[in-house]
Amino acid sequence: MADAVVRTKKPATSPRTPAGGAPTAAHSAAEASEPRIHVSEVTDLLLGTWGSTRREAREMIKDPAFWRIEGQSVAEQRERVLGQLHLIVEKGAAARAYPKEYGGNGDNGANIAGFEELVLADPSLQIKAGVQWGLFGAAIQQLGTKKHHDRWLKDAATLALPGAFAMTETGHGSDVAAIGTTATYDPETEEFVIHTPFRGAWKDYLGNAALHGRAATVFAQLITGGVNYGVHCFFVPIRDEDGAFLPGIGGEDDGVKGGLNGIDNGRLHFDHVRVPRENLLNRYGDVAPDGSYSSEIPSPGRRFFTMLGALVQGRISLDGAATTGAALALHIATTYANQRRQFDSGAGTPEIVLLDYGRHQRRLLPRLATVYAQAFAHDEFLKKFDAVFSGRNDTSQDREDLETLAAALKPLSTWNALDTIQECREACGGAGFLAENRLVGLHHDLDVYVTFEGDNNVLLQLVGKRLLADYAKQFKTKDAAALARYAVGQTAGKVFHTAGLRRLGQSVTDLGSTARSVELGLREDQQHDLLTDRVHQMVADVAGRLRPAGRLNAAEAAALFNENQSDLIEAARAHGELLQWEAFTDAIHRISDDGTLQVLTWLRDLFGLSLIERHLAWYLVNGRLSTQRAGAVSRYIGRLSARLRPHAQDLVDAWGFAPEHVRAPIASGAEQARQDEAHAYAQALQASGDAPVSEKSLRKKK
Repeated sequence: MADAVVRTKKPATSPRTPAGGAPTAAHSAAEASEPRIHVSEVTDLLLGTWGSTRREAREMIKDPAFWRIEGQSVAEQRERVLGQLHLIVEKGAAARAYPKEYGGNGDNGANIAGFEELVLADPSLQIKAGVQWGLFGAAIQQLGTKKHHDRWLKDAATLALPGAFAMTETGHGSDVAAIGTTATYDPETEEFVIHTPFRGAWKDYLGNAALHGRAATVFAQLITGGVNYGVHCFFVPIRDEDGAFLPGIGGEDDGVKGGLNGIDNGRLHFDHVRVPRENLLNRYGDVAPDGSYSSEIPSPGRRFFTMLGALVQGRISLDGAATTGAALALHIATTYANQRRQFDSGAGTPEIVLLDYGRHQRRLLPRLATVYAQAFAHDEFLKKFDAVFSGRNDTSQDREDLETLAAALKPLSTWNALDTIQECREACGGAGFLAENRLVGLHHDLDVYVTFEGDNNVLLQLVGKRLLADYAKQFKTKDAAALARYAVGQTAGKVFHTAGLRRLGQSVTDLGSTARSVELGLREDQQHDLLTDRVHQMVADVAGRLRPAGRLNAAEAAALFNENQSDLIEAARAHGELLQWEAFTDAIHRISDDGTLQVLTWLRDLFGLSLIERHLAWYLVNGRLSTQRAGAVSRYIGRLSARLRPHAQDLVDAWGFAPEHVRAPIASGAEQARQDEAHAYAQALQASGDAPVSEKSLRKKK
């Protein structure tokens, strides 16, 4: 099997790795006489377990009716996206996760997979569909019971009942447990009274709230008999058939946003609005006619997190959509870089294709490796979700693992999407700034992905707390190193793997040359050890520093945690990166084609070494790498990027995007046509004998 880093035996002056970007650089695997990937096999790998559903969705959105039109007003965008939702219903592509009797087909994984592909048409469409079917409808499905499904779920599926998901408040975003809206039970009328007692308790940023929603699933503090039983969800009608607010309900339009302006985000507030007792979505907690409260989950904290965990699909879909959006940006930028020429080599030769420059390779190819890793991790994530929500593997441990996975991966993919899209925009120069080439619009629309469905830093803190909670439960008397090994083994190693994680020693033996040092010292196993060891040590360090918290009062303990919050979040981020690397490695182990295996192994190594390079200071300070080997890592990333350069177009083509999905003129062949025209003009002028001579040539003759 191809293993980690493989050195070329050709000299550095070969056409494949030209010095200074020679015009003879190989632009494809065929030109370089190298093994190439089997593109269709890689496409199957990237599309994952629900590839057929993704292909169906992509075929549907080839219809221009689904495409975003640049330059439309906010009002025009909103009406267009609403019309697109109705088209999705007409084509039978809505609400795949709902039971068949309510218009779905009961396939949770397919539902998310098909939904994510809508980002290629218009991110506003993807998110508005998510609001309707993945949030509003899913709250009815996951938090309600059969009586609620019978009343509202089919209408939600067909869009006969457009709805908003009213969780976030102006004063409380990620801190859902502290929301201010109340639902106080009145036993005399058997009604809940929904009320927003102050301005900060207004529900805010809600899709479908400004215009289109006629009902909302409202999260509020359930109060009965003078006791607050915590946050629960209620079905609340908000508008009549004519679109006017019902009595006691008001709201505002959020107006123009930095992106996603096809969605009618708005605010809602409630002034003692009464709804029947039956409108409590009571799967996890109920109130009897006399006002007595009951729940199968006695712990308030566990009940709260169970309810929120039932809506985890939002984070899953953002992870997948961000990955697809970043892949689209890389397809555009890489295709352009393979055609656009700029500067000659200084010897009067033709201008050089952008991707022949080492810096351009360094800008794009490590990011391409990261997006591949995200795609493979996302498929593992989606399989885990489907197993839990289908009931095949639905235990409290499985749900906790799913929540941890969601909180670990969504931040990494959404942050990387913004970084990648921006780098791709810059790599395309002025052409990348034109709206028609989509990169600016993608960046605007995906910007808020890092915020909604949980702020990324808050989510990573949840991951970190999971590690620390495992310590507290299992190793109250153990030392920090033992605790760290256990926690990482439980959360990282057992989500994608059944084996425990290995640990690399404190030092490694360096070899003579840069290439040999990296090749023999950072193969697959060593990459895994280094990445794992970083998680181990970071968690152990935080655990050790937090150990005195048990002897402190509440305020002092909170201050101690706050001092270590940043380090805990970084440990959680390292944990997510390890999961992505493991998923990439698992994927290449399933490859049968030798050429594909070789090239994707190089790409996986580029991802792994890029992670190590990003945290090189940590590895040096903590004695995991010598200075010589640390320097070798960065230099070898450049070598790997050059080796992968002939495969770059194959690797982005393997995403399987059709022209109707890309819709960027600079990636359509137009740039190649311009270059061909310029080349033909220069040749014809030279052949005519009328070409002017350069001033430099005259000076040389003197």
